[in-house]
Amino acid sequence: MISSPNANTLKMMGRRDFGRKLVGGFALGKIFSDSLNRSVYEQMAAWDKKGLDQEAPDGAYWDFVTNQYMLEPGLTMMNNGTAGAMPRVVFNTLAEYFQIQAANPFKCYSTFDAYREEARVRAAQFIGALPEEVTLLRNTTEGLNIVAYGLDMQPGDEVLMSNLEHPSGIFPWKLREKRYGIKIKEVAINTPPRSKDEILTAFRDSITTRTKVILISHAVYKTGLIAPLKDICSLAKDKHVLVCSDGAHCIGMLNLDMHDLGVDFYANSGYKWLGAPTGTGIFYVRKEAQKDLWPNIVEAEWENPAAGALKYSHVGRIADPLPIALGEAIHFQTNIGKPRIERRIKTLAAYLKEEASKIPNVQVLTPMDPELSGGLTVLGLQGMRNDQFANYMLEKYNLVIARTFNERNAIRVCTHIFISYKQIDILLEGLKAVYGKK
Repeated sequence: MISSPNANTLKMMGRRDFGRKLVGGFALGKIFSDSLNRSVYEQMAAWDKKGLDQEAPDGAYWDFVTNQYMLEPGLTMMNNGTAGAMPRVVFNTLAEYFQIQAANPFKCYSTFDAYREEARVRAAQFIGALPEEVTLLRNTTEGLNIVAYGLDMQPGDEVLMSNLEHPSGIFPWKLREKRYGIKIKEVAINTPPRSKDEILTAFRDSITTRTKVILISHAVYKTGLIAPLKDICSLAKDKHVLVCSDGAHCIGMLNLDMHDLGVDFYANSGYKWLGAPTGTGIFYVRKEAQKDLWPNIVEAEWENPAAGALKYSHVGRIADPLPIALGEAIHFQTNIGKPRIERRIKTLAAYLKEEASKIPNVQVLTPMDPELSGGLTVLGLQGMRNDQFANYMLEKYNLVIARTFNERNAIRVCTHIFISYKQIDILLEGLKAVYGKK
């Protein structure tokens, strides 16, 4: 068991020194790991040397990684877009710290704060942000609500959002529209869009002098589109418009850098693609945008400028093992490598889309362009309801997919790093059996 640092030590330590020690072997470098976790990371390092040429599926390296996930034998989990699988090292950490809390509650306020702080700093490093720009929340919905209710807007001011947004993004603004008279304008995006320029033109043509905010999902939950967020942020900056992105699916799927994207607000759930427990999320607020965003729930010192993004997560005592386990999930993916993770996910998705496009009565609704797509693939179906097909795959193959909740009769398939070509072939076999005849 690693001894905890003093919380004041972390605050006094320079940001650069702290980041360097996180990467370079500081005593907490393998954060929150017991002996079981250390063994996994040692094995991972050994396999990493053997698997340098295995950037994409399949191979012994990825078999090792897959075996680290606590999936039931025989279960194929292709719906981590709702809730994802958890690596054993994350579960070990979660269980360890809940046990500590149960046995010695004094640890909750004497040592846990420092571990939670390290997880937050590691999260910032993982997404290409400054520590003062990141705080840990419970999920994406919480972050999106903070933005919707925290910005000063006048009656008649506009928020632009695409026609593909999740209800957790839409309805905070709908409530504010009803109570305070702001105006929501919907920007239509085709499914699938013909090009990136088509999306940018739609937003550019919708901005007026009253537009204050753009809400855009980075990965669209019901079509699989990866929005050209960096280009939208550049467009918005030229028009003095803030951008809030629903990034529920992207941290753990894509190799992200908040500063490169140029986004003002970014909300994420750690339990989808990152492999963290439910009840965890990462919330980014660009340093320069913090002056524009009020916190919704406050405690003492909420006006302290040094608080940075922490002022948006002042909700009293929380279940500390959750963010600590989030830090372990980040550590696990860091050991694999963000670029390698994105390449594997997109390679699997490309194979699925290419093969599914050959099946009669199946329409690929997710862009084929890898720049506009990631690990979410949505397939339109004809001839059987999507829920019936999902049940068929579960009962016959023990394979989990999601049906989409929109006007399309479609299914959503997630190809995370623990999925193999063989498992995708099983899904394709099911599609061919049901839809393969014209």
